[in-house]
Amino acid sequence: MISQLAHIHKNTILGKEVHVDPFTMIHENVEIGDGTWIGSNVTIFPGAKIGKNCKIFPGAVISAIPQDLKFQGEDSTVEIGDNTTIRECVTISRGTIDKRTTKVGSNCLLMAYVHIAHDCLVGNNVIIANSVQVAGHVIIDDWAIVGGSSAIHQFVKVGMHSMISGGSLVRKDVPPFTKAAREPLSYAGVNSLGLRRRGYSSEAISHIQEVYRYLFLNSLNNSRALEEIEVNLPATKERDEIINFIRSSERGVMKGYIS
Repeated sequence: MISQLAHIHKNTILGKEVHVDPFTMIHENVEIGDGTWIGSNVTIFPGAKIGKNCKIFPGAVISAIPQDLKFQGEDSTVEIGDNTTIRECVTISRGTIDKRTTKVGSNCLLMAYVHIAHDCLVGNNVIIANSVQVAGHVIIDDWAIVGGSSAIHQFVKVGMHSMISGGSLVRKDVPPFTKAAREPLSYAGVNSLGLRRRGYSSEAISHIQEVYRYLFLNSLNNSRALEEIEVNLPATKERDEIINFIRSSERGVMKGYIS
């Protein structure tokens, strides 16, 4: 299962039935879980912890030192969950002193040429399409989808079950359950199709849409809209997720529809 033309450091921890193709380099202080396949010409630097049954395609570079001038050689890691697919030429930088780790969750798909910078936290079941560039300290929550060739500004947060249109410049936070499109990036509706696929009822989706009518369609500022939502709409897990996301936003959230 391990090619004789691959170079694997003697201190690497390999799980059962790991497959490593020729011309791949795996450095020290690396852990790789059971059943993971690593293609040709992959480079895995120190500090990588890769889960079970992952697929890493040729040309990927994982756990290289961050492209950050503040980095002083501190110990840090890249952690990748189970069943995640990393396609050709993806690059994932390890963390800095800020979080000391960069994380990609389980059941994710990172398509070709994606870059995940230092200290990013990517949740579970996330899809990031081809050539997306994710700057440092970004958080992408579970089930989010980022369209191809998008660029995400540092410290941005992308909420759960959201969907970002291809080619987007993401400068502000994208709230959960939404679709984001246009330039500048703005609200394009609720991701109702994605929510139905994940088992959300029509009633739950309608409730989410009502929350966003207050936020994006009623000409209220965010503070006033949140007050109106709490007074007029019943408390649900989804309503409270949206409220907490808006209130905790540090960069500010994307705007409503701009004609």
